[in-house]
Amino acid sequence: MPQSFILRPWQVSDLRGLVLHANNWHIARYMTDQFPFPYTEEDGRAFIEFATKDEPIHIFAIEVDGQAVGGIGIHPQGDIQRRNAELGYWLGEAYCGRGIISKAIAQALAFAFDTYDIDRVFARPFGSNLASQRVLEKNGFTLEARFRQTLIKSGELEDELIYAMRRDEWAIIQAKKHQV
Repeated sequence: MPQSFILRPWQVSDLRGLVLHANNWHIARYMTDQFPFPYTEEDGRAFIEFATKDEPIHIFAIEVDGQAVGGIGIHPQGDIQRRNAELGYWLGEAYCGRGIISKAIAQALAFAFDTYDIDRVFARPFGSNLASQRVLEKNGFTLEARFRQTLIKSGELEDELIYAMRRDEWAIIQAKKHQV
């Protein structure tokens, strides 16, 4: 049974929890360099400001027991990619393996397809991030591409994977859930 959590907008009062859980190399190693390590209060303040500036809010805190312990966001694309949105997420190490991210991804997908005129939500996990690959597959995402050694993190080359969920696939998954 997944641990109880809620998705909600980030708040200034989340700074302490954000820094506590984000300042972890095991999290940062699978994130872009925009997610710094070490993760400082200054980084947290800048992130909360960024995460709360758009309307509608599309970057959410993952709250467990009243504390922000991770984040998940839907990032609508522009220009010729405007029918797409990127999914990004992270969770404090102490909360991994409890089913939280899997359920949070399902909620983020529902938000994305209900809110935006998009046909596809995609995620780009590192080739070495097997846990992220598994959780995307568990949520019905399809591996669309593997780009060999196109990413560099801490001096190491990494494969970039592209997983995606299409609106029509999402609708089929939702219809099956309601039949059960």
